Amino acid sequence: MYIRFFKVIFDVFWSLVLLAVLFPLLLFVYLILLMIHKSNPIFYQKRVGQFGENFTILKFKTIKADSSSNLFLKFLRKTKIDELPQLVNVIKCEMSLVGPRPDLPGYYDQLQGGNRSILDLKPGITGYASIEFANEEEILSQQENPLEYNDQVIFPEKVKLNLKYRNNISFGLDIKILIKTLLLPFK
Repeated sequence: MYIRFFKVIFDVFWSLVLLAVLFPLLLFVYLILLMIHKSNPIFYQKRVGQFGENFTILKFKTIKADSSSNLFLKFLRKTKIDELPQLVNVIKCEMSLVGPRPDLPGYYDQLQGGNRSILDLKPGITGYASIEFANEEEILSQQENPLEYNDQVIFPEKVKLNLKYRNNISFGLDIKILIKTLLLPFK
């Protein structure tokens, strides 16, 4: 029952509250990024959602040709503020606050057997794998072949963590994951 009804109500309610409370921050970030990019600062990308259906995820653009020297863009990525526009995806019922992070086509949509049950869930803004690999960008930057490392090490571990979440999903677990996510920047 929690998965179908209460989770949607909880997600949409808290996303609306967060958007209202965070509106000044979101507007500030939007305007700064508008000046940096000189174009729409929202990034749109196709991702794999529930049941393997594609949807368009929203993020603040934090990649720019000279972004390696832009501390503001780095700060947005490190603090995950760039992910906050996904609250709109939650309100549209394309995502959940907690669940497997939505991946690019070619990963979750290619899962076989029992692993494919991950697709029963709406993708989330945060989850077990998001917490475990909060520094994924840093990990990959240290690899000789980042794509190979992602495909052979990180992605299989994410699948295990997302299956663990799917098999133990509950309101209490979602609250625990949300609290851990909120505490990540203070580690």
